[in-house]
Amino acid sequence: MKIVDNSGWRRWVDREKGAIPLGRAALFAALCALALTAPAARADETCNSPFMTGLIKGQEQYLHVWTLGEKGVGDESDKLVTIDVVPGSKTYGKVIHTISVGGRGEAHHMGFTDDRKYLWAGRLDDNKIFIFDVGADPSTPKLVKTIDDLAEKTGYVGPHTFYALPGRVLVQALSNKQDHGGRTGLVTFNNAGDVIAATPMPLDNGGDGYGYDIAINPAENLMLTSSFTGWTNYMMDMGQLIQDSAAMKNFGATMVLWDLKAMKPEQVFSVPGAPLEIRWALAPGANWAISATALTSKLYLVKQDEQKQWRAKPVADIGDPATIPLPVDISIAADAKSLWVNTFMDGTTRLFDLSDPEKPKQTYSKKIGAQVNMVSQSWDGKRVYYTTSLLANWDKKNADNEQFLKAYAWDGKELTESFAIDFHKEGLGRAHHMKFTAAAPKADAK
Repeated sequence: MKIVDNSGWRRWVDREKGAIPLGRAALFAALCALALTAPAARADETCNSPFMTGLIKGQEQYLHVWTLGEKGVGDESDKLVTIDVVPGSKTYGKVIHTISVGGRGEAHHMGFTDDRKYLWAGRLDDNKIFIFDVGADPSTPKLVKTIDDLAEKTGYVGPHTFYALPGRVLVQALSNKQDHGGRTGLVTFNNAGDVIAATPMPLDNGGDGYGYDIAINPAENLMLTSSFTGWTNYMMDMGQLIQDSAAMKNFGATMVLWDLKAMKPEQVFSVPGAPLEIRWALAPGANWAISATALTSKLYLVKQDEQKQWRAKPVADIGDPATIPLPVDISIAADAKSLWVNTFMDGTTRLFDLSDPEKPKQTYSKKIGAQVNMVSQSWDGKRVYYTTSLLANWDKKNADNEQFLKAYAWDGKELTESFAIDFHKEGLGRAHHMKFTAAAPKADAK
């Protein structure tokens, strides 16, 4: 496998003037300064990169859904769907724009660039990455670039997580082109879409080489990654996969703590059962992260012990682990006091009280549908959005293959549905990942 110029962390991109060389120490100082001096760097969905600008603390205006094309549904193509989510608008709760990208390549996750002007969206099967301009007019995103040589340039396939760095986008892949197994790596791009570096996931000191999510704590010079499975498994029919005992052994069981400045793994945690999404606590002084395991249905806390050593430990069950409810997406509140956890198999969302992260307690649950996957909440926690598709070959069949976006109001006690869009009836496909945008304030007319 070709590893491309692993000195990517030595350069800083000035978005107006081009690339400016910096040493690693200077770059890291700049990264931390940006994160620590700009509270607006936290994104509207609390899962996004701390290096992003344009925090939406008020009402989000548009919700973008990266949607899998489905045979026999509409144009059958993967597409970016835009919905008006401003209450009182004439088109509130309606699809106002779609842009199809052609074909079906297992559309999955998205992520903004640090300036929030561009939205990167990946496909796990054909490895294409689509870059949409959402800065000029977020109501009508425009496709401006397609990256189709990820595997050729890096050896990795399945671009999953897109994480903004200053002038860069860090992408976590899920697999590799040699054997389509779980060994994979991280790829650093500049904002123009050029590969800067490729970094393999660790195989020594307990590492399994798998990857999934990325979460960064700049103040501590730390990055956490989690682990899932490779192309052979995630493209297999779920029923067939469950019956394949050999394939079921090929899931990640680690989280990795990285030195952010050096982009080097420092510690590997044993986290059995495929830990997926990672969320650092956002509240001031809260120095911990949380993740959920898909196969063992547990919440894991990553935190320093009394000796200041980082540890990962299970702190709560999610539903009844014996039934394998399959925890998928999670969303942490901005004050780090609560966490939404979705379980795919029973179509349920659960709220956990994180007042004591050592002892999370489930305080609420609601069945959203026959299946549910992604969850995104507004910064104030008053609006919560849900979509359904997990993977095309893992979604439920027949009548249980519900595909929707549902929006809810949360008053601290109950989720009340605000609107719902049936993606099948609208001819759209399988609803997956969501991102918020809002139009920039207009200058006063003269």
